[in-house]
Amino acid sequence: MTSPAPDQLTPIRGVQPSFDDLGTPLRDVTFCVVDLETTGGAPGESGITEIGAVKVRSGEVVGEFQTLVNPSDPIPPFIAVLTGITNGMVASSPRIGSVLPAFLEFAQGCVMVAHNAPFDMGFLKHESLVHGYDWPDFTVVDTALLARRVITPDEAPNCKLGTLAKLFRATTTPNHRALSDARATVDVLHGLFERVGSLGVQTLEDLQTFSSRVAPAVRAKRHLAETLPHAPGVYLFTDDRGEVLYVGKSKDLRNRVRSYFTASETRSRIGEMIGIASGVRGIECGTSLEAEVRELRLIAEHKPRYNRRSKFPERQHWLKVTVEPFPRLSLVKQVRDDDAGYLGPFSSRKTAERAMAALHEAFPIRQCTARMSRHPQLSPCVLAEMGRCVAPCDGRISADSYGEFVTSLRTALTTDPTPVVEALDRRIDVLSADERFEDAAVHRDRLSAFVRSSARMQRMASVTGCAEICAARRTDDGGWELHVIRHGRLAAAGISPRGTDPRRYLDMLRASAETVLPGIGPVASASPEEIDLVLRWLDQPGIRLVEMDGTWTCPVSGAGRHLTRLDNSHSEDHHHPTERRRRLRPLGPARAS
Repeated sequence: MTSPAPDQLTPIRGVQPSFDDLGTPLRDVTFCVVDLETTGGAPGESGITEIGAVKVRSGEVVGEFQTLVNPSDPIPPFIAVLTGITNGMVASSPRIGSVLPAFLEFAQGCVMVAHNAPFDMGFLKHESLVHGYDWPDFTVVDTALLARRVITPDEAPNCKLGTLAKLFRATTTPNHRALSDARATVDVLHGLFERVGSLGVQTLEDLQTFSSRVAPAVRAKRHLAETLPHAPGVYLFTDDRGEVLYVGKSKDLRNRVRSYFTASETRSRIGEMIGIASGVRGIECGTSLEAEVRELRLIAEHKPRYNRRSKFPERQHWLKVTVEPFPRLSLVKQVRDDDAGYLGPFSSRKTAERAMAALHEAFPIRQCTARMSRHPQLSPCVLAEMGRCVAPCDGRISADSYGEFVTSLRTALTTDPTPVVEALDRRIDVLSADERFEDAAVHRDRLSAFVRSSARMQRMASVTGCAEICAARRTDDGGWELHVIRHGRLAAAGISPRGTDPRRYLDMLRASAETVLPGIGPVASASPEEIDLVLRWLDQPGIRLVEMDGTWTCPVSGAGRHLTRLDNSHSEDHHHPTERRRRLRPLGPARAS
């Protein structure tokens, strides 16, 4: 069977659910345009005297809300002159505590709009808090701020509501009364929509991130996203020579790529990348796991210079138990088919050295690098004099007796790390009792490095030892996500739609999946990062194992059981149960409704 290209999986096309409805077009948003009249400018020190609001959708008014409010305190004379609202007018009006429930019900599910929104929202939030009402997490659009980003000084001397109402020929003239000003703001909002629409702002998400702080050259590149689908997948930014600059993933390719050309993108290195980029390529994916795996593989393949987390397998480190008459621990960069014991991979040499120090604390094997015959006649080193090495160098211990320590060491690497844990715990207790806390912390870090690496390797080895695992998870619409995993590598991914037989789609996936042959070591068939992603997905609630060629199990006495007791543990590994054997579950038909 021919294998797919390195950065390809084998999805079933045409069966994944549609994501065309992702992103919210402005025509589908209901806006609540609100305006307040108050006795002053500071919430808590001033009160609300009037609320006016207009609810609009698709350019049409669908409702209005207006009420005077008794502010409890006298209205200052200059405010009465400005607004025309007098103490007599509000004397019999309801207080704000009675008005808020009706207003919140009117505005429910809307995007709030106001001219100088911090002022209006500040008063409404404050009064809600004072009167014990939960203020909803409204999305807020400020027409004053939006106007400052699109209106030039040649068009209008300022962005006051009255000025903008004249510019956009509003049908209502603002007069410092709440409902009239809200009606005028509606016309201003629609006028601004026409302006930003020509700049590519078509959705609520676009509107939220729109800003004139984006350089015109950057904003002009927004067309690069227009050919991408509203679908999950991976995107690749390229330059004019076709070199891949950056790889990312998203649940919505078009919306995510468009966000790079807005003010929401503030990373300087990404801004530099956007300036160089001349194209974007998208790869649709059927499932989120497929997208994550593709991203990893593409980063490893292209090594884009703007991906901070580009993976370089050549930088991985392993601890190796050498194969020689008197084995020792050695730091190496790859696993060989030499019957040696290995622990890893480690992302840094420093972490590997910490784990090595932990093993040396538990097992008095030699640390020197000299080559030894079965009957060496060398001078012992200072570690032998300190009792930290059994000193095979001067012949005081036979190769067979030394081999017993090596056997225990190999067992600690692959099955049961208890001797290492107990040795380091004793050392930490002694140092802590002597108040040598810094030294105790060093040993704690060594123990953590060893246990985490051992647990991770055992988990990876358990899944890479299975020739094939077929797993499924229900989708939100009643279908199935299907994955074929071979020796820890994602070989195929697809979706079985609602109302279809998932077994048929799974059989198709298995027949077309990538051929994966077993290799040497726990990460021979896939990168450690990919295996971690696969394991994380398999360990999610609701995952169903359908077919399995092999036995997926972890040792009862393995390193995973020690993770939960490590101080300051933030590793995901301790969340994964280790004392269990994975069981198969039948895959039922996808629900039709």
